Amino acid sequence: MKIAVVGAGKLGMRVTNALLGGDHAVTVIDKNEQTLQKLGTQMDVMTVTADGKDTSVLRDIHISSFDFLLASTDSDEKNIIIASFAKKMGCSHVMARVRDPEHMNQMDFIRDNMNIDYLINPDMSITIEIYKYLVEKYTLNNGIFQSGKISLLEFNVSKMPRLIGMDMFNIASVLEGTLVVAISRNGKIIIPHGDTTIMQNDGLYIIGERARITDLSRMVHEKGKYTDLQKVMIVGGGKTGLYLAKMLTDFNISVKIIERSKERCFYLAEHLENVMVLHGDGTDVSLLEEESIDDMDAFVTATGFDEDNLLLALMAKDRGIEDVIAKVSRATYTELISNLGVDMVLNPLDITVSNIMRTIQGSKRVISSRLIQGQAEIMEIVAAPHMKLIDKPIKQLRLPNGMLIAAVRRGNEAMIPNGDTVIRQGDRVILICLLSEVTDLEKILRAGKATDFIGR
Repeated sequence: MKIAVVGAGKLGMRVTNALLGGDHAVTVIDKNEQTLQKLGTQMDVMTVTADGKDTSVLRDIHISSFDFLLASTDSDEKNIIIASFAKKMGCSHVMARVRDPEHMNQMDFIRDNMNIDYLINPDMSITIEIYKYLVEKYTLNNGIFQSGKISLLEFNVSKMPRLIGMDMFNIASVLEGTLVVAISRNGKIIIPHGDTTIMQNDGLYIIGERARITDLSRMVHEKGKYTDLQKVMIVGGGKTGLYLAKMLTDFNISVKIIERSKERCFYLAEHLENVMVLHGDGTDVSLLEEESIDDMDAFVTATGFDEDNLLLALMAKDRGIEDVIAKVSRATYTELISNLGVDMVLNPLDITVSNIMRTIQGSKRVISSRLIQGQAEIMEIVAAPHMKLIDKPIKQLRLPNGMLIAAVRRGNEAMIPNGDTVIRQGDRVILICLLSEVTDLEKILRAGKATDFIGR
């Protein structure tokens, strides 16, 4: 496909890199010549130094021949205009990044009247993942991903303590006919391999035939266990804090927001109902104690500073709060995160890129997908001709460490694959992939060339 990316910032570059893994022809437009020169030396893309909202620029690149345009500049208004212009000039599908909460209140109006196909909001994307984790965790009592005869179940290993200390080779004898496809450990999702060992407090994601998963669910889920989320404290009243507070209060949860900007506090108080907005420094432990942090069921750190978010999350977990979630934007903190012991750490950029890639792929290749704790994606695809994963044993694919083929449906048959399983054209394949591996995922899904993934 031909895809234009307007705006060479973090989002634009991550999307461009992922698209190149899928053999798309990408054109990047940005006003910063130096940025584009650097980009041209790193990636095989066409670059155009210009203002993307200039219709003559769109006309010169023949935007009418493009399948997608993503407008990801630092201005919501500019993104809306660029996407609208491109659509009117013949681009098949257009997307615009929109972050202002005021725009979020009129999304349908913007889409309909500006003729924009998709509006992308990173803060809303991460908010939805936090909300799903907090609320669905407390209301879920069965598999969280179902496809025909296949279901996925999540539970803490404390429900089956005999699994602690077992590696993946031996766990099959206990959980026959199922497969551990992901482990949640200290706030980080791990894709397990043969020698991966289950540790105390691990959260397990197990896939299998629906009847087996249903039986397992009865064993590990206590009736009425997940119905008591009542109090949540959010540190940081930015866009994520605003969206999350509104969604939680709509679910009848008591919410406190701590925000250091007095002006922002006034804004929050004006736009939120039934939320206690507190002006103060969220890193002040005495303030948190005064506001009964120890009585909270969940604690979310969503300030604009990764370091504050991580340290606050660690402090909250040390105090025994059951669910602690941190928003972190820097990928360089990945290893640090794994040692913190918090329940969930989310990177809004990873989540947004994943959402954009699924939108571009559409329903032709990806039937359904769902994020796991905002760090990994489980999806069902149809194996198409020349995809790298067909007509060879899985063990020969040399999949990245952050990717796993979890199940295969062939007609009415559902199977948990092993290294000798060969995927055929037309099979429905359920796979799981860390969001950080999205570029390699595109290589797996690439169709149109018969080259082997082994040579990546």
